[in-house]
Amino acid sequence: MKNIAFKIFGLALLATMVLSACDSEETPQPKQAVIENLEKGIMSGTLTENYTLSATVQYQLTGSFIVPDGFTLTIPAGTKINAVAAGTEVYVAVLMGGKIDIQGTATNPVVMSSADAKPGDWGGLTICGKATTTAGVNAEAEVGGFKYGGTVDTDNSGSVKYLVIKGTGAQINSESQYNGVSLYAVGSQTTLENIAIINGADDGIEFFGGTVSVTNLYLENNEDDAIDWTEGWNGTVENAYVEHTIEGFSTVVEGDKDNQNPKLINLTAVSTTGGTALQFKKESGATITGLYLEGYAADLDMKDGGALANVQIDGADADATLIEGQTTLYTLNSGKNNIKLDISTWTWFSIN
Repeated sequence: MKNIAFKIFGLALLATMVLSACDSEETPQPKQAVIENLEKGIMSGTLTENYTLSATVQYQLTGSFIVPDGFTLTIPAGTKINAVAAGTEVYVAVLMGGKIDIQGTATNPVVMSSADAKPGDWGGLTICGKATTTAGVNAEAEVGGFKYGGTVDTDNSGSVKYLVIKGTGAQINSESQYNGVSLYAVGSQTTLENIAIINGADDGIEFFGGTVSVTNLYLENNEDDAIDWTEGWNGTVENAYVEHTIEGFSTVVEGDKDNQNPKLINLTAVSTTGGTALQFKKESGATITGLYLEGYAADLDMKDGGALANVQIDGADADATLIEGQTTLYTLNSGKNNIKLDISTWTWFSIN
């Protein structure tokens, strides 16, 4: 009798477990709102899982879109992200420990832009890493108050290949605007290749410390500095082409604060409106090879009276003559007439 009772009890327990499992499988967990919006083509909020966008969807960036620690946003070739809202709350940000994987190609780049690509429309792309910066560990970025900076110079924030970004530079406050691409303490294992930044109201690309390098960079009509760095950045920019066809921009290059000897290899800059090419503040400097400058009123500005020896051009101290009536502006006597960078094969930034 006892054996029969135990068998009946066991069968009932097994049936309950099977029914419970079926119920569990048939009741999907509710999706987070940010994922539901992504499936509708709307980008806003903080990512809650690894996610891959679709190149067949026209994404509408309606606010800040944030990739937090532990998650990866993958963006396939040909994806278009349209900043449909304007202002300081419209940007894409990758936080410390998060990753972005932009998989554009030469024939199918990823494009991030406002509708009219006008300077100042939106906030651009910000990446925060764990590499060293003179601002210290867990410094606070002007963008979103995000934390950045650590001790891992080989930190990896992902990969950005064949990206075209337009219309950035929204005003943060009276003294600050968003850059096209802001790199806060980004580490050397991060890949940045074939990036075009066009029509920005502030800098094209700015490095806040870190060790990351960039290859093949096109910068057109960014109204402040095309390439800017501070806080001891010591990576490399290789193959950069800067074009200025509007008046009132600041510089081709601005280096600020400590000199950790970043490198510029094959930098070509062309202006049809004069202006200043290279500016170094305080004790900043760089090692430059393959420099070509055309159309600038001043080649070099040692803004705070730093030594010309801080700027090494083709293996020697900058050879420059002070412009008459100026105290910090120089004309380079040599080193600015190297071979002009040929970007005839860089068709990816004009495809769309």
